[in-house]
Amino acid sequence: MRAVVTVTGKDKKGIIAKVSAFLSERGINIEDISQTILQEYFAMIMLVDISGADKDVAALAAECEELGKSIGMSIRLQHEAIFNAMHNI
Repeated sequence: MRAVVTVTGKDKKGIIAKVSAFLSERGINIEDISQTILQEYFAMIMLVDISGADKDVAALAAECEELGKSIGMSIRLQHEAIFNAMHNI
């Protein structure tokens, strides 16, 4: 089962390290990652495998939001099917 994680906010040191460590601690594998910096803003999107996660999607999403608040970023985790449905024209 896959999910999409988005991370946005003002750029600062350690964002990728904190987010990837957070995901790894929960049994989540990063399959693909893209990130960029637009002037002072950081944007990253990751495709992750959550089949080995220790929690369900809703709990993981809530924990991602909490991590985001603690590091001053917006972090969202959505099941891949929901992400795709929201982004179809």
